[in-house]
Amino acid sequence: MVAGRVLVAGEGGGPLLRLDHAISFWGGVDPVTGTICDPRHPDFGASITGTVLAIPATVGSSSSSAIMLELLREGTAPAAILLARADAILALGVIVGRELGYNGIPIVEVPVEQLACLEQGAPALVSATGVVTQPES
Repeated sequence: MVAGRVLVAGEGGGPLLRLDHAISFWGGVDPVTGTICDPRHPDFGASITGTVLAIPATVGSSSSSAIMLELLREGTAPAAILLARADAILALGVIVGRELGYNGIPIVEVPVEQLACLEQGAPALVSATGVVTQPES
């Protein structure tokens, strides 16, 4: 179990997908398929759809909020996002999506060393209070 700072409230769960490298949502994630489409990224081809996506950082672009909004519209968004460093622009995409009637997802800031403690691929649950648990299999 790890706890973090809630950036966007909500609950979500799915298999944990931990990326070890920062990602740009603009040009790095295909919003139609929900896959990592940057061929230079080590997780190229991985699907983020329905996962609890744990990332150390985002590579800045003010367009990441638009990509997040598209992911929500297409139904290809992660179930939750855990960030080692807060990203207000990415969170803005979720907030705008909620205002437009799309299902929102929680975003929680969790220290990178705690992200490393979470088991890759195992089910993870994110609570409204920012607690992340991985029930025993």
